[in-house]
Amino acid sequence: MGFLKSLFSKQAKKEARPALNHPSLLMAGDIIKLDDSFALPAQLRGQSLEVKQVNTYEYEQGNEFEWVLQGNDNVLLFMNIDDDDTQSLVFSRKINRETVGELFDLGQFSQLFDEPGNALIETKNQLADLSQWLGEQYRQCEFARMGYFHQQDFRQRNIEQETGDSFERYGAISDDERYGLEAEVYQDGETDVLVSLYRPLSDIREYWPRS
Repeated sequence: MGFLKSLFSKQAKKEARPALNHPSLLMAGDIIKLDDSFALPAQLRGQSLEVKQVNTYEYEQGNEFEWVLQGNDNVLLFMNIDDDDTQSLVFSRKINRETVGELFDLGQFSQLFDEPGNALIETKNQLADLSQWLGEQYRQCEFARMGYFHQQDFRQRNIEQETGDSFERYGAISDDERYGLEAEVYQDGETDVLVSLYRPLSDIREYWPRS
């Protein structure tokens, strides 16, 4: 009995979860509490958000991960980590085609998908619900980046073949590098458009691991 107890004790210690102190460690069921700064949109400011799911974007250069967040209003938000020079949080919201037309000139927006990928897009309207999610002007920074989207968390295991949906990614960023605009075009023609906000990691004030 002493040997078995010691064996299981060692296994439990080995499998113990690391301290939750960085967004890259978040798992489904965890909760984050955000800063109450007025620099954040109302959907984020001071909110407690639950991680509903962790998705994987598979690219030739490596994998990127997306945390799907939900607050009390049941609206889904998305978060990833930008590793450019210093790490930043990227919070995103999906917008539908009608909203795209309200925010941007569709002629300018469509240039995202035209070679050589030099679109310049100005925000023509500031909708109240999205005012703190938008820059004044965006310059294209990404053109037809090919990848596979997996509704699974592949941080700790290898990606299974034939499980992802292929897509092309197009992106633009504001001149002050605080706001982003992305479009993901899937093989079946479905297109997801997102507006994004770049914020410091310190905007996450508290981490609460799942029970």
